[in-house]
Amino acid sequence: MFETYRGIVYPQHEDHMGHMNVAWYTSKFDEATWHMLAHIGITPAYIREKNKGMAALEVTYKYLAEVSAGDLLVVRSQIKELRDKTILFQHTMFEAINDTPVATMQAVGVHMDREIRKSCPFPPHVKERCEALLLEPTA
Repeated sequence: MFETYRGIVYPQHEDHMGHMNVAWYTSKFDEATWHMLAHIGITPAYIREKNKGMAALEVTYKYLAEVSAGDLLVVRSQIKELRDKTILFQHTMFEAINDTPVATMQAVGVHMDREIRKSCPFPPHVKERCEALLLEPTA
């Protein structure tokens, strides 16, 4: 797993129940996704220059513990599977001080040609980076 997000829960992230609202879990996981994609070679420059991109096909959240204003968060991510046009990955959000898992997000994404709006194969540099990450031992 590699780090893809680090931040804090602000008071405005809490809902009327006194803990971080699900919309903010989604937002923080989304930020982690963009860092993860850049880590494997799907950078903002790649998206602009090659007119390629990613789209979510399926996303599953699991909420494991509540977090509140002032809690420090870190997200670590891992590539679980890479196919010709799709990727399966998981983010795990931790309360940073105690390294306690508080939520997970697992997603399937598809690589796509933004001009014709259809799926397309990942380029070799992305496949190579993902294969290397799949071979690394997890912590």
